[in-house]
Amino acid sequence: MDGGIPTRVVRTTCPYCGVGCGVRATPDGRGGAAVEGDAEHPANRGRLCSKGAALGETLSLSGRLLHPEVGGKRASWDAALDAVAEGFSRTLASLGPEGVALYVSGQLLTEDYYAANKFAKGVLGTGNIDSNSRLCMASAVAAHRRAFGEDVVPGIYDDLEQADLLVLTGSNLAWCHPVLFQRVMAAKAARPTMRIVVIDPRRTATCEGADLHLPIAPGGDVALFAALLVHLADHGHGDTRYLADHTQGMAETLAAARIVAAEAPALTGLPAEDIARFCTMWAETPRVVTLWSQGVNQSSAGTDKANAIINAHLFTGRIGRPGMGPFSVTGQPNAMGGRETGALSNMLAGHLDWDRPGDHAALAGFWGLPRLATAPGLKAVDLFNALGAGRIGALWVMATNPAVSLPDGDRVRRALATAPFLVLSEVTQRSDTAAYAHVRLPALAWGEKDGTVTNSERVISRQRAFLPWPGEAKPDWWAVAEVAKRMGHANAFTWSGPSAIFREHSAVTGLARPAARAFDISGLAARSDADYATMPPTRWPVPAGGPASDRFFSDGNIPSGRARLVPTPFRAPRAQPDAAFPLRLLTGRLRDQWHMMTRTGSVPRLMAHAPEPVLTLHPDDAPGLAAGSLVQAETPAGAAVLRLAHDPGQRRGTAFVPMHWTAQFAPAARINAALIAATDPVSGQPELKHTPLRVSPYAAAWHGFLLTPQRCETDIAGWCASAPLEGGAWRHELAGPEAPQEAFARLRGLLRAEDWALLEDPVAGVFRAAALCGGVLTGFVAVAPAALLPPRDWLAALMTSGLLAPADRAALLVGRRADGPPPSPMVCACHGVTAAAIAGCGADDVAGVGAATRAGTGCGSCKPEIASLLAREIA
Repeated sequence: MDGGIPTRVVRTTCPYCGVGCGVRATPDGRGGAAVEGDAEHPANRGRLCSKGAALGETLSLSGRLLHPEVGGKRASWDAALDAVAEGFSRTLASLGPEGVALYVSGQLLTEDYYAANKFAKGVLGTGNIDSNSRLCMASAVAAHRRAFGEDVVPGIYDDLEQADLLVLTGSNLAWCHPVLFQRVMAAKAARPTMRIVVIDPRRTATCEGADLHLPIAPGGDVALFAALLVHLADHGHGDTRYLADHTQGMAETLAAARIVAAEAPALTGLPAEDIARFCTMWAETPRVVTLWSQGVNQSSAGTDKANAIINAHLFTGRIGRPGMGPFSVTGQPNAMGGRETGALSNMLAGHLDWDRPGDHAALAGFWGLPRLATAPGLKAVDLFNALGAGRIGALWVMATNPAVSLPDGDRVRRALATAPFLVLSEVTQRSDTAAYAHVRLPALAWGEKDGTVTNSERVISRQRAFLPWPGEAKPDWWAVAEVAKRMGHANAFTWSGPSAIFREHSAVTGLARPAARAFDISGLAARSDADYATMPPTRWPVPAGGPASDRFFSDGNIPSGRARLVPTPFRAPRAQPDAAFPLRLLTGRLRDQWHMMTRTGSVPRLMAHAPEPVLTLHPDDAPGLAAGSLVQAETPAGAAVLRLAHDPGQRRGTAFVPMHWTAQFAPAARINAALIAATDPVSGQPELKHTPLRVSPYAAAWHGFLLTPQRCETDIAGWCASAPLEGGAWRHELAGPEAPQEAFARLRGLLRAEDWALLEDPVAGVFRAAALCGGVLTGFVAVAPAALLPPRDWLAALMTSGLLAPADRAALLVGRRADGPPPSPMVCACHGVTAAAIAGCGADDVAGVGAATRAGTGCGSCKPEIASLLAREIA
């Protein structure tokens, strides 16, 4: 140990998706660390995806918020905490508990979540605490509660490998949960009889491992699974014993399904024979897992979609046994922890419930906080609508960026701008939401904070600190506790550290017993600090009475007494394409990026795969729109400007845009500003996969790019997309309305040089300049009337290569040497292998490419893309 910070290997957990991979971090003593997968962790068994493998490259303190701020000025922690307590006390006095709120995040640790929920519901007396997990898995939660009486994922990851049929619906598992995908593909290779079906409007990377791809129309999931339920009933696949002993609602659910199934081809956009093939595969394969994610959840009918999936498993009794069951995978590292602690507006802590007699009184008595909220609060979209309407007077945002992530984003920004009192707990100064905060509190980041997270298979893992706390940053739970003390509740917030919070959280899960609640970790409530420090990955339940089964519901024991098959009538999305907006906009994630790019956006190799925000259309939907051009995407809610890509695998009539870009990287490409704020009536989860859209050329007088040794602000042009390069340099893709010569002069002025290589053609509007200092390339700018510009990669590499060779200097204004490799997109982020290198290596399978180029031999996330490239080469 060095000043309390370990210098040996520390076992911790990845801070990205809900897979919950184990990580081994070895601090280097200089603020960094080497990172590798933990072979002993049950989730990943040593594997990491491209993002996890690059975690060691995200530990810089550049851009960190390191000191409290009040009113835009540095302040002491005492002054900042006093301001927070005074702001919430003042608002409580004027607006009551309905006028205060917290908006938290699946990036929080369970201990932070628990503290925030206790503060909101117990101290403030409000149900108005919601999480950005509302955007991620709220529909799955609501479906679980309707079906089982409690939010429980019945299965475990092993089921994905043990299934004979794996159905992936609304899940690009290869990109969004890459380690699970690699586990599945390894299982399929070892057992070739295993089959995979992908249900997705797009032909994604996940389809490269599939036996059947069903390019379903957006919103068609309920109809497809209604058709499945009817097929199961008509062909005698119901488990009559399970249905009789453990379920209810079959008759009305099947009657509703028959109505919807009759229109399935029209509603799904799939040929009847493809629907029949899928239904037959599912029906005739007892060991079947149906896995879903955001493509199902992020819908105005998301809860019904998830229940339609669960209905099929309940009807056949294919649940809670090896290789069988419905499986919701979460998007964030601790969305599950938020669900467990009750940090959603419609939940109490520990899976306690307002509607269950005795639960509220038990929690109020345990906490010693008699003003415990008596009813649910506002869900995310409604919460920010209330903020904009002036009904919320004080809001505390933790570890999330609602100015970018919520739909109808400009409306959310207006609400934040007019908030009477806004507190932000953040790790970065570069957050779109930070600009609106009255008080900013510096939080600890991954590698600095200490606590637990729960993954999608209910495994609780430790996140352990291996770096010192930087500046004045503090744990989120500590800041919450200090504010609660200032508001007169010191006795309820006496924790000395995260282990004390975990013990209290565990004890809460044992309240109001006996009760048929599945979530129970009361057996962990007596763990010592030393036990907590060394706690291995632990799957719940862990009841005080002893061990319990890994899986749920195979033999009944359902919290509600009987599982419920839920009728799921087809409900079309609120907004439909029409003559003015003929397309449907889908949003989602990229392989190498995470959420709003706070962490991944700083890593050059993670940005190399997709350095710009792109809108993808089927070529037939893009007449007159050239691939590589800039286009304007307009919806009834707003607009964004993006680079256009053509993809025959995109379903006709739809467009796909990644959700990640913020004003810090590409202000005009904030796609959530263009999404309508329709929500699921049960879960409150917003519709992020179905907004009417039209696409048109973006009117720019010039296009260009700027390579600089440092980061420029993103307001240097009418359209700007910035990305980091190796060695600390930055690439800025640009376009604007002024004359090319004017833009060139302004952009050239941002560079410093002792010597210039210049190309200026005012008649053609073509301008290029290479900035040189001591024979070293220090910057480059190119401007032209169209988007046909010199390649960037070679020039970017020259900026870190030192003194230029004569041949390199002669080729500067062309952008590549005549004898150099052609420009080619990055495929393998781990080893820097391009598509051209793969095409030219002579291999005809993925393993051969790996042997020749090392592509795919790191995290493996690029293997589906390699397979797709090889298939196109063969074709």
